[in-house]
Amino acid sequence: MRALTALLCIVVSAFSFLFTTSADAQFWPQRTVKLVLPFGPGSSTDVMARLLSDRLQKKWGHPVIVENRPGGDGLIAVTSFVQSKDDHTLFFAPTSTFCMHPYQHEKLPYDPARDLNPIAKLSRTLSVLAAPATLPANDLKEFVALVRAKPGQMNYGMTPGFTEFVFEGFLREQGLTMSKVPYRDIIQAPTDLAQDRIQILGVTHAVASGQMQAGRIKLLAVSAAQRSDLVPDTPTVHELGFPKLESITMIGVWGPPSMSLELRKRISEDMVEPLRDPDIVRRLRAASHVLEPAGPEQFASDLQKLEAQIASIAQTLGVTRKK
Repeated sequence: MRALTALLCIVVSAFSFLFTTSADAQFWPQRTVKLVLPFGPGSSTDVMARLLSDRLQKKWGHPVIVENRPGGDGLIAVTSFVQSKDDHTLFFAPTSTFCMHPYQHEKLPYDPARDLNPIAKLSRTLSVLAAPATLPANDLKEFVALVRAKPGQMNYGMTPGFTEFVFEGFLREQGLTMSKVPYRDIIQAPTDLAQDRIQILGVTHAVASGQMQAGRIKLLAVSAAQRSDLVPDTPTVHELGFPKLESITMIGVWGPPSMSLELRKRISEDMVEPLRDPDIVRRLRAASHVLEPAGPEQFASDLQKLEAQIASIAQTLGVTRKK
């Protein structure tokens, strides 16, 4: 009798769980949804979040707001998301803003594996390396020669996280010495580059485009394996002989640990749907997005590959994981 009762309890619990997750996915959202971003307004991530928020607000019947929380090497935004413990607050970010945290910080206020639950991969960004228009170097090879001739006299600015890590590893490998200029909001960096306060900048094409179009800065290389039709005349880091400077950043969305797979799949489908609209595709392309939508399971797999890549680079450079 006790065994039968226990078995019935297990069956009831299982059906209860299935109903809960189904209801969870069916009736979400029930109030305002917040998208927390680690950058200020104007970044390519911000452009995508605001385009999607307009469409999602109509589909979900509730406000979808974008909350910009720049600074702190991405920790301000991710900590705000994690501490909210709210299934109506989502983390909308490039992987580059947090993927290096375990190698950079002794103590983190969150656990990436525990607290960041993958929902959707939306795109990857086109990253570039740029210099002041007046700098006497027209590509990355010439820039390296210039830095080598002026050790410690030149400055760099990089998007925090993976891009910064890759560049610093490159400097060490090449035996180059430069001074880092940190930015609370990387959007400000192209102005400093144009005024020769820094001599090289690693950012998305969208962030650099304004000063590029004004003729105040120039591109040294695209941080990818293949040329982009957005800047077809700019060589890649592979073409120039510096493949380790490749920096691919995925932009995606994460939810809290409590969010069911079924709900994450539904949110993913809703977010991917607007990416089929030609007008949105055109506007995201102008913001340097390369669309690569994927659901939570594929996104989780891609994140594992990124972690393996970082671990390999870190081992090569002698960097140990701190957490």
